[in-house]
Amino acid sequence: MEERWADGKQRCGWANPANPRYVAYHDCEWGVPTHDDAELFELLILECFQAGLSWECILNKREGFRAAFDGFELDAVCAYGPREVERLLADARIVRNRRKVSAAIANAQAFRAIQEEYGSFASYLWGWTDGQPIAETGPATSPLSDAISADLKRRGMSFVGSTVVYAYLQSAGLIQAHEEGCYLHGRHL
Repeated sequence: MEERWADGKQRCGWANPANPRYVAYHDCEWGVPTHDDAELFELLILECFQAGLSWECILNKREGFRAAFDGFELDAVCAYGPREVERLLADARIVRNRRKVSAAIANAQAFRAIQEEYGSFASYLWGWTDGQPIAETGPATSPLSDAISADLKRRGMSFVGSTVVYAYLQSAGLIQAHEEGCYLHGRHL
């Protein structure tokens, strides 16, 4: 975080000052608590595609993902079949990985089942933290991400290992992880 930023604000070490999209994501989205199921669904699918890749790669392709996945409209993705899988695998705007594309569809269906059980996916997710963000900087997994990962897998999701879930919890604001010295550290607690 020693890097001097053009605007004088210090940010988390992972934010790339050469990528305005990444800086905007850090400043305006990452760690901002969301209870919006549409946002939570998009973040979940993107985090699953990120597995094994950099978040910056996925973020740079986000608009392509949005277009390819019908704006992440849950009912549309739940209804995808073999034709849509092949269409997605031919779309250069996204990460073309058959297992991840298939997982996105299955995860959408599991997401919808969780909504039906809990009234919203947000109720399910925030129930793990009693509705409050947790301050935690440093780890890539935690007992919380381990437990949520195991539960999501039990419900039929894939590409939701503990590391992916931990990153998801950070991005959705359940875990507040802006580094000490970052101008956003502690902002959403």
